[in-house]
Amino acid sequence: MIPAERQRTILSLLSHQEVISISELVEHLNVSHMTIRRDIMKLESSGKVISVSGGVQLAQAIHSELSHDAKVEQQASEKALIGKIAASLIEPDATVYLDAGTTSLEIAHQIASRDDLLVITNDFSVAGYLMNYGQCEIYHTGGKIDRENHSSVGGKVAEFLSGMNIDVAFVSTSSWNLKGLSTPNEGKVAVKQAIAKAAQTSYLISDSTKYGRIASFHALDLDKLDGIITDPHLPDWVEQEITDKGLNVYTRLHRMSS
Repeated sequence: MIPAERQRTILSLLSHQEVISISELVEHLNVSHMTIRRDIMKLESSGKVISVSGGVQLAQAIHSELSHDAKVEQQASEKALIGKIAASLIEPDATVYLDAGTTSLEIAHQIASRDDLLVITNDFSVAGYLMNYGQCEIYHTGGKIDRENHSSVGGKVAEFLSGMNIDVAFVSTSSWNLKGLSTPNEGKVAVKQAIAKAAQTSYLISDSTKYGRIASFHALDLDKLDGIITDPHLPDWVEQEITDKGLNVYTRLHRMSS
């Protein structure tokens, strides 16, 4: 059986059960573990499946995002870790972009005392926190308001960003895989792409639960980024695939280098 046939068989099997173990696939297809892992990597690269402990499942499609308020309590400790790692990457006197999201708010918590930074954001909660507690200079992008996510989206935001010289950008997402970032909100696509063009260095900030999800609109290829800041629960082989693409993966503070 050629690879394409095996991969179609794997997808067919997954349409009938939520998770299939590697051992089950080896037995069913009568091939080696390594062959099955190569097939899974190919399917995962195309955004069709995700690896789980010892097996594989179909990628999770999302059609809408949770509101800002609903996101605040989710993966709180993971977001706090990501915020600390991200803050440690910010050089003195930098111009920083914080994308909309509760993970960006954790970065804001970490950098609030720094008076050497210029921070740009499209997130009203981030801007509000830094206005009340921060020492940095703040710019808000303006643009069309997304009430649910407390942020601005669309072409006006992208236009604003295209006129800025950003040293480091932290880009958020509700869904990503080895192909890149996706979103159910078309207005966010232009924003993500403008960030990547305007920034000297761009990092994806995302807890590992968002890996393997896919939404309607492809927003940004993974290779447009310089690194990914996440928590230690990202599967090892996924981390290796990302590293092989030339991106740095940051999951622990002790792994940071100056």
